[in-house]
Amino acid sequence: MAKILIIDDDESLCARLVAYFSLFDLELFTANTPSSGLEKIAALSPDLLLLDVMMPEKDGFTLCKEIRAFNTLPIIMLTARGELTDKVLGLEIGADDYMAKPFEPRELVARIKVLLRRIGTSKHDEDTINFHNLVIYPQLHKVILNGTLLNLTGMEFNLLLLLAKNPGKVFNRDTLLNLLKGIDADVYSRSIDILMSRLRQKLGDNPKQVTYIKTLRNIGYCFVGKSCEIT
Repeated sequence: MAKILIIDDDESLCARLVAYFSLFDLELFTANTPSSGLEKIAALSPDLLLLDVMMPEKDGFTLCKEIRAFNTLPIIMLTARGELTDKVLGLEIGADDYMAKPFEPRELVARIKVLLRRIGTSKHDEDTINFHNLVIYPQLHKVILNGTLLNLTGMEFNLLLLLAKNPGKVFNRDTLLNLLKGIDADVYSRSIDILMSRLRQKLGDNPKQVTYIKTLRNIGYCFVGKSCEIT
């Protein structure tokens, strides 16, 4: 049974979700403050985190940044405002998905299962993908660049893996977002630009020196890393 942790100061919502999640073979643990949430992450090692934005002590965006400094577990942000700026900011600081409150519990469960399946697929993929000075470990969900472990978020890793498994193929923004999230991308296509910019920065790419991900103006993105042997 997958372990889910929700950090949200709405105790009534948390209690309802605990009962509802049990119907779908999901074990939900709750924390009502950021400090107790951090303690439970360390104690429980959850498979996925649900993180509210508006909370006492500190907001969810600040907490997400702190968590990303030491943990790459999938994070779904829960925001009461549901504004585009909040959603873009959530992706920018490392969240993997977001939902606006109020939400349908069944949709939340569906999104959780999509993320958990994605992680499960990666864990059962035993290939190591090698490029020039870049090694991708799908099974371990990690990336080594020039001998150094990259600190990638779940979405950044999935974006890199998708591109690296299709070298030379051009993806436009909407296609990438739909493949990564399975939702309509018309409104939020800018989020791919943010993810791509952050990923390319971590890979050391820049407009004057492109080693791995090339931008095709007004078209999309293409992985151009030099392939090595795949073992």
